[in-house]
Amino acid sequence: MNLTGTSDAQAISPLLGRAPESICILRLSALGDVCNAVPAVRALQRQWPNCRITWVVGKTELRLLEGLDGVELLSYDKKTGLKGIFALRRQLKGQRFDLLLHMQAALRSSLVSLAIRAQVRLGFDAERAKDNQRWFTHRQIAANPRKHVLDGFMDFVRACGAEAEQLEWRMPITPQDRAETQQLVGEGDYLVISPCSSQRIRNFRNWSVEGYAQVIDHAWSQYGVRTVLSGGNTELEHQYGRQLGELCQHPPLNLIAKTSLKQLLALIENARLVMGPDSGPMHMATATGTPALGLYASSNPDRTGPYLSRQWVVDAYPDRVRKTFGCDVDAISWGKRVRSPDVMDSIRVDEVIAMLDRLLGGSGAGSSDA
Repeated sequence: MNLTGTSDAQAISPLLGRAPESICILRLSALGDVCNAVPAVRALQRQWPNCRITWVVGKTELRLLEGLDGVELLSYDKKTGLKGIFALRRQLKGQRFDLLLHMQAALRSSLVSLAIRAQVRLGFDAERAKDNQRWFTHRQIAANPRKHVLDGFMDFVRACGAEAEQLEWRMPITPQDRAETQQLVGEGDYLVISPCSSQRIRNFRNWSVEGYAQVIDHAWSQYGVRTVLSGGNTELEHQYGRQLGELCQHPPLNLIAKTSLKQLLALIENARLVMGPDSGPMHMATATGTPALGLYASSNPDRTGPYLSRQWVVDAYPDRVRKTFGCDVDAISWGKRVRSPDVMDSIRVDEVIAMLDRLLGGSGAGSSDA
């Protein structure tokens, strides 16, 4: 099905001849990207408060967004394949949206988009429209090279003719989620470490257990700030939890695989900071207003880093790009990863501790950090 249109920066709303009455957003995954897409939704709500907004999102990601005010959430489970697409089509039977904002340039998402009827189907510009996304859209957003993922989502807002400068999340967290999380962590300051990213082929983003252990003990000995571990239910994450419990002089509270996504949001919301590699919790921290100390070497934090905490990122990516490709970051494609098993070894413990000291307000010995 070829719906290719030409790239056009002209606002969509005037093309409709009126304000949109219904908008469907298609962004299935992942957790971090879904967090980064929420400000675009809020911007559309501010511009057109009476517009009906539907968001087709992944099954896991729906658990994070559930309760997002003013938005109808529809789930698509990638494990269901074509069966799930037909089920979504039946669910949307009789509905035709003014706008479809196709915010995920992946073939699976484009196939899902065929279940959604819309007057205008808006996708990424040529550079960002991977997997032939342009075949499934009528129009494209304006080119905006070498920008953060969140900026890409806000480009959809601009293309619709809405104001896109204000960033607002208001993530839905229930009082019960907050209360249950408080019972888990108890009283006192804490930082959250989510040590592992999602496991993908040749995607090396996890720092060393030994490095985390030194940071955990430093936070406690210098600041009296304890560490809480978070993560999913994979064997690798459980292994990190066990090893950190053994290596640390002041063992962290291990909540790996013990919280829901809503409880994780509440946990992050009340933390002094969140630390981890390129992963969902970095963006959940941004969404809740918590500083994020990101550890980046295999991926570019200017594209996928915690949007409001990029000044706190320990960034070894430029150095590894030079060593691996023999050039600067500007000379390689945007978003290119360094796929070397030892890439995260480029991040030194002293660099991470120095950044932690900046965030916790001292030089490591309790003195003021100018």
